[in-house]
Formats: sequence, structure tokens, C-alpha cells
Amino acid sequence: MAREKLSRLAAPCCRCFIDVGGLRRFCQIALGCALVCLTADAAAHGGVSVEDDTCVMQLGPYRAHFTGYQPARRASQEFCEDIPELGGAIIVLDFLDASLRAMEVDFRVVRNVTGKGVAATWEDIGAEAGVAQTLVHSVPAAVYPRGSFSVELDFPQGGDFIGIVTALDPGSNREFRSVFPFAVGRTDWTTGWGWVSAAVIFGLGLAVFSGRRRSAKPEGSLSG
Repeated sequence: MAREKLSRLAAPCCRCFIDVGGLRRFCQIALGCALVCLTADAAAHGGVSVEDDTCVMQLGPYRAHFTGYQPARRASQEFCEDIPELGGAIIVLDFLDASLRAMEVDFRVVRNVTGKGVAATWEDIGAEAGVAQTLVHSVPAAVYPRGSFSVELDFPQGGDFIGIVTALDPGSNREFRSVFPFAVGRTDWTTGWGWVSAAVIFGLGLAVFSGRRRSAKPEGSLSG
């Protein structure tokens, strides 16, 4: 899903600059870098990853489908982890494993003050003591027999955060936890979309500059 959107965005940009020397190759290189970054990004965000164009959260041996929305700003556009705009957001979890329907599941968001970025872990947070000090939002533990629940969040300020989903197995009393760092209201220039944005901006600037240089050249005179 992300790669296809990236290709659709970058391809027209590259075609419109074919007449500018070297820009086609530049766009191809930028697109390649973006795809590499997108692939790495999908695997680097803690307990959430992209599998077959869907966002999947891992809680121990169990999995849940993770979807984010910002209906007031992005209509029905879906996102995986990072929240692009400030303001309201809705997170929806759909259990892919039926066993999760019998477990108590809670959801919490804390500020990411670990200094570890997207590599932050439960231990980096400081476990429950660290959560208590940096808690931003929490949904008490509950059982969701229908296998789905949604969380409404509000982010008046951007920054780095960590989502924590914990499932408690009533039979074994074991906890299964997913920790996923994410950013709010910020373009990360190290991600694939950052590369595309940089390529588009650079390409537009180079095209304008090249056009001005050509128009500034004096017309040659014909001699008999």
C-alpha cells in the first residue's frame, strides 16, 4: 500500500521533468532510496509492522490489525503508527487471533523521553514506574468479546510518543505486551515520504533554475 502510493506520487513528478537533464535519474535514485527507507521503517517501529500492505500489531504470539484515522483532517485516510496532524485521532484494533477476545486488554500512551526514538522498549520506558511518570492517555483494561475496540486521542502538541497495549491471559495470568513508538505532527525526513518530498522540492527548484538559464541565453545570430 505505501509503496504503491509512493510510486504513484513520484512517477508523474519524474515524467514532467524529463526535459531537464539528469532529473529523471535523480528521481529514480530518490524513489529507490525512499523504498529502502519505507521498508526499514516498516520493520523498525517496535510491536507494529506492515505485512501484506496491512498494519499488524504483535502481542507475544498473538496479532491484531492496527489502523489509525484522523477523520477531521484526513477524511478516511488510514495511517500506521505515526500520526501526521495535530489534533484528534482514532486508533482501531481488530484482533486477528480469537484468543485475545477472552483477555483483558488495556491501551496507554506515554511521552517518549527515552532518547531511543523508534527503538524504545518496555525496559527503556522504565516499566510501570516509568509509565506512571510520562502517561498521556489511558484506557482501562477490559474484555472485548467482539474482537475490536477503538480509542479516541487528542494531540494538541506534536512530539514523540509510545503506545502500549497489554493483554492479560486469565488462564495463565501471563501478560502479552506490544510497545510501539510513534511521532505526531512531524515529517520525518529519514523516512520514505521524506525522501519523496525532498526529491519533489529539489526537482521543482532545479527545473525553475534551468528554465531561467535557458531563457537568459542570447539568441544566436545567423550568418550567410
